[in-house]
Amino acid sequence: MSEGRICLYFASDGYPIHFRRWDAEGEPRGIVLPVHGIQSHSGWYTWSCSLLARNGFHVLAADRRGSGLNGRRRGHAAHGEQLIHDLRALRRRALREYGRDLPVILQGVSWGGKLAAATAIMFPAEFQRLVLLYPGLKTYLHPNWLQQKLLTLARQLGKVREHIPIPLQDSALFTADASWRQFIEDDPLSLHTVTSEFLNATRDLDALISQGGAAILCPVLTMLAEQDRIVNNPLSEALVRQIALRLSVVHWPNAQHTLEFESEREPIFARLVDWLLAANGDEA
Repeated sequence: MSEGRICLYFASDGYPIHFRRWDAEGEPRGIVLPVHGIQSHSGWYTWSCSLLARNGFHVLAADRRGSGLNGRRRGHAAHGEQLIHDLRALRRRALREYGRDLPVILQGVSWGGKLAAATAIMFPAEFQRLVLLYPGLKTYLHPNWLQQKLLTLARQLGKVREHIPIPLQDSALFTADASWRQFIEDDPLSLHTVTSEFLNATRDLDALISQGGAAILCPVLTMLAEQDRIVNNPLSEALVRQIALRLSVVHWPNAQHTLEFESEREPIFARLVDWLLAANGDEA
């Protein structure tokens, strides 16, 4: 398994963003841009990224601004569109390096499903496939009515509250595997707090996804972990079915949340690879 080559690109406002890169083995079939969760970073997903590269996909997995290897203004984003344009800047970097004739696939993981889905809705011509792995479109843990009012007021007043705890500190929420729980607990790059503006940016993404007429035009694969205690699977699946015009849904009965950390992850990601190859015109 390759850890990927760490590279750097710059967002439109000059913010430096680190990403891990895997070049495709053999004939390139496409470009995959994974989008990680709220607490994680690209280093959590090196196994699946390596697998995609071995199957002919260039992979560029960025750490979201303020997370992972990006130390400036930890846990902060000004608004949802800033995060979307960060992702589009990575797409432009990939096309410059690999050529514009390859399909670009967004892969949103957990919270990253919000960003990936909103980006595909706003810029449908720029992405040819969308993968949503246990997407956090609807979750069991979210701001209550009063907290949402306070977030709205903070934005209106231009106040940014720092270091709001992410309510996912129990590693058992992510996986039942003891070794992976220890990995999460020991990870120095995991994000544990965010700013009020990051939470407002998340609400921006929710609004884009839920707006009337929102639609994802490209083919979508959604894979859900049925034992998930973070993602509300029924509500998330219902929302995906509402906005995705071409959708495949796969349920993994024994999976807890992070499919990367499942003891039987090989068939899970083999299913993902098969879908990508079929979507590119090959035998599934």
